[in-house]
Amino acid sequence: MDSRSSVALVTGAGSGIGKATALALAADGVKVGLLARTRPALDEVAAEIASAGGQALVLEADVADEVPMRNAIRDLVSEFGRLDIVVANAGINGVWAPIDDLKPLEWDKTIAINLRGTYLTLHLTVPHLKQAGGGAIVVVSSINGTRTFTTPGATAYTATKAAQVAIVQQLALELAKHHIRVNAVCPGEIETGIDESTSLRHPEETAIPVEWPNGQVPITGGKPGRSSDVADVIRFLVSDRARHVTGSPVWVDGGQGLLR
Repeated sequence: MDSRSSVALVTGAGSGIGKATALALAADGVKVGLLARTRPALDEVAAEIASAGGQALVLEADVADEVPMRNAIRDLVSEFGRLDIVVANAGINGVWAPIDDLKPLEWDKTIAINLRGTYLTLHLTVPHLKQAGGGAIVVVSSINGTRTFTTPGATAYTATKAAQVAIVQQLALELAKHHIRVNAVCPGEIETGIDESTSLRHPEETAIPVEWPNGQVPITGGKPGRSSDVADVIRFLVSDRARHVTGSPVWVDGGQGLLR
């Protein structure tokens, strides 16, 4: 796959891992559809890509809302003629609370954005990858629900992240005959804005009393990773250098998940 003629969709592209991934792919010559709910942040990313000589299209949509998503992907393919790469990154932490305190509407919101959003992203883009003769999908999961189960009250969040890895492994086989590779990245603590979407209640009821005196990210001396650390792995997974990699979760956590 020639990156200079490739087209990518990146959801949650206005900040954090999504933004870093969009910039990295654009630097490789990929035309990028930038999708998120808030247009001003996307406009800034698109301007940054354009100033570096790349091409990007702003797509305003909520990943959990079928009609705007369908329209956004239609617009992307109409603009650039094809779709080769999908990075399903959009998500929230949502409410973290004891299970008997976590409200049904709070559960539903996390499931809707993280899991229905992933489903809709893939449901609506896979036909275009098939039409292109193949492609690459990366789903942004987490160490939570895959290696780590000690995050206080994060039941809904971990459920979505575990499910995303299951989806990846299921679809890796289903889509292999169409030459579509499907992988997941599972970040640990990364410097992003996702904490803004977190509401934590009564951690004293769910927290595990463990202390890491040297910090919880061994390889960085306790400091969080950077969005670019995850973007570089995604950049590899969607490239031809990862041509024999599919159905694989890749933990990008500096060893954090092994501690917890």
